[in-house]
Order: sequence, then structure tokens, then C-alpha cells
Amino acid sequence: MKRVPYTSRRQFLAHSAAAIGFPTIVPASVFGQNAPSNKITMAVFGWGMMGPSNTSKFLQEPDCQIVAACDIDKRNLEKALGTINGAYKNQDCKGYHDYRELMARKDIDTVMLAIPDNWHALTSIEAAKNGKDIYGEKPLARTIAEQQAIVRAVQKHNRIWQTGSWQRSEDNFRIGAEIVRNGLIGKLTRVEVGLPAGHNDFAKTGDKRSVTPPPAELDYEMWIGPAAMQDYIECRVHKNWRWDYNIGGGQLLDWIGHHCDIAHWGMDMDSSGPSLVKPLQVDMPPRTDIWNTATKYRAEATYAGDITMIIAGGHDDIAMGTKWIGTDGWVHVNRGSYDASKPELKKIIKKREGDKVVEGSAAPKLGDDVIKHRLYATPGHHRNFLDCVKSRKPTVTPVETAHRSATPGHLALISFLVNRPIKWDPVKEEIIGDPEASKLLTREYRGPWKLEA
Repeated sequence: MKRVPYTSRRQFLAHSAAAIGFPTIVPASVFGQNAPSNKITMAVFGWGMMGPSNTSKFLQEPDCQIVAACDIDKRNLEKALGTINGAYKNQDCKGYHDYRELMARKDIDTVMLAIPDNWHALTSIEAAKNGKDIYGEKPLARTIAEQQAIVRAVQKHNRIWQTGSWQRSEDNFRIGAEIVRNGLIGKLTRVEVGLPAGHNDFAKTGDKRSVTPPPAELDYEMWIGPAAMQDYIECRVHKNWRWDYNIGGGQLLDWIGHHCDIAHWGMDMDSSGPSLVKPLQVDMPPRTDIWNTATKYRAEATYAGDITMIIAGGHDDIAMGTKWIGTDGWVHVNRGSYDASKPELKKIIKKREGDKVVEGSAAPKLGDDVIKHRLYATPGHHRNFLDCVKSRKPTVTPVETAHRSATPGHLALISFLVNRPIKWDPVKEEIIGDPEASKLLTREYRGPWKLEA
């Protein structure tokens, strides 16, 4: 299938809105479907780690109404319904087991997807086919081929997409990227992307590492979905699925959509990627281990313009967050922090924080501020999604950006698995001259599940 260029997609949306006489494309409820008080209707999928927090954010937005929830664990579904109906003080939110049944509802405008990585592609594509705008968690998918399929579906069906890479909606990350894009550290030469290492027992399962029958409340067959079937072991299911390559991608892929996303923003690489990714060091448990994802890792990526990126977890010389290094200084950003090599760069964030945000546009200039080129500023990540559902303008982290932000992590993982450098064509999005590595761009689906081309 021919890929639709991102700029053409935006032009199509703008022209379509003008042709039917609307200044914007509005939620389905405006066209006579059943939405309470003409609010943007939403269904939430997944009640593990990010599901509750994302739902909490959307419950705070007065123009959003959560009308349905889906989880294949009855215990989690009950928690979701209790939280949502408790917030609204009614019983209007309906629970679902099968995502396809819920996606088929015509009165739902948007979906929030916070489910394991092995399910990202199938649910996202189903949502796009059914005309839903999507707030989806990172990484975009478990494999690069799945990510490409999601991008095609979102573009084909002209959907609004927001990725849970919420750091782009925080002042310090945006301002750090602006400093780089405005050339205030000179020519960019090196980028350091510091990620977590090791494994965390998020579900507090302790020593529950034995094979047991799955609990009656969990549809384990559905939970595994398109991934390879394996025995049920409690400590590798809810929340801890990240540490099993059959379902997730370890700390590397769990975090690449955050700090590499910010790195690309400052590099102006949202539509491109590296040409070479080399494995430098990795501590990889045996694939037969219950938790088998890399615990300590380091890879090097080469970008156009002789820029080198280091992606590392568990190395003291690479600080958590994103650090851009240029010929005339450096700037480092992390959650709740900002640092730079020169006093004048440190002052910029103090001056810029609290800029009045004009939705969908860059923050306003402050006099003769040295930041001339401004990046997309938002009033909040979840708010930005809802505003873009109404305006039909791209969000701060659209699907194409999410795909490109996660790709270096996927390539690093492939380089670890084959133990050699990976040559990558960022235009064709193909591995060059390595058939064995190219096979790892995708993976076989367990029947009856199929990935649409």
C-alpha cells in the first residue's frame, strides 16, 4: 500500500472541512449521534499502569465524556467502571470484554489505548477503521512493521492521533529542544539518550514465578493475542509484561518513546532517523528466562550531519534524560530538571516558563528573546488531544512522530539480537543488506490474528 505523505494528509483534512462548509471537523456527536451534551465521547482500554492515570486526566476535562471501558481481566474492568461511574455519580459507563465490539459503537468519538505492546497494532488499526480518534501509549508498537501498519491506517482513515509521549507538553523539554533548534549550542554533534536499566516488579508479585492456571477472571488466551502462546506465570503478566520479549520490549522500548522523542524534537528528526545503529554493550538474560529483556545496554546511532546518538541504560556516564552537545555548549533535560553549559542558556528557561500558550501554535515571543524559532506548545497533553479532535489539526505527538521516535530503539534491539551493526534507510524505512536482521522488523502472528498490510 502506498504511504500517504504527512503534509498531504493535513492538506486533505483542511480542504475537506472547507468543502462541506465547516471551519473544522467536529466530533461524531454533532452529526446526530448519541453523545451526552455534545461532549467528545471516549472509550478507555486497559486498566494497568497508564490506563488509570490517563483516565483521570480525561475525567477532569469538562468537554469529554467517558462512556465505555474495556479490559479482558474482569477485576481490572470492575475497577475501571467503579472509577469512571464514581466520578460521574451514575452507572452510564458500560464495560466490554472484546475490543472489536466496543470499537463498532458509532456513538464513540475517541479511544484511549493503554494496553500491552503486543496489542497496540490490532487495536489501533481497528479504532482507525471505525472512525475513532486515538490517544495511544508508547512505544507505538512491538515491532517496526506494526508501527508502519498503524501509521498507514491512521493516515488512510484521516484520524487524529496523540501519543502518550507527554514530555512534549512540558516547558523544560520544549525549551531545551528550542535552544538546540535555534543553534544556541552551535552545530549539533552528539546526543545522549539516557534510559532506565534493570527490571522492576511493578505488580509486586514477589516470588510468583511458577507456572499456574490463569485466574478465572482473566481471559489469558485473549491476553496473549497475536503473540506466541506460553504458560501463565503471574509475575510476567500485568504491568510486568514489559520484561518479556514475547509481549514487550524491556526498559529500552518502554522509554525510547520518551527521551528519544525529545532528542528527535531538538534534532529536527521527526520525519527521519538514523542511517546506522551499532551495538556497543548489552546484558541480555537467556531468552528462556521469565524476565528476558536487556537489563543494561548501550548502542550508537549515526544521523545525517555527522551527529552521533548514544542510547544507554545502566551507564553512569549517560545521565537519565536527553542531552544535546554542540560545538558551542550543551543542554540537558529530564523530568523536572533543566541544565546547560552556559549561564545565559540557563536563564532562558526561567524567562520562558509560564509562557501563555496559544493552542496549536508556538508560544508567543517575549520581546527580543533569542529564541526565534518556537516549537509547538500545548496547555496540557490530554487537553491538546481533545482540542485537536475538534480542530482536526495535528497533535504535538502525531502517529508519524511516534513511529520515528521509537524506531531507533527497535533498531538498537535488533542490533543486540544479531550482535552486529544495522544499516538503515530512513527514507524507505528498510534494513540494508541484512536479510536475517530484516526478519526482525516484524514477527509471525499467532492465529487467527493477522496484521493488515
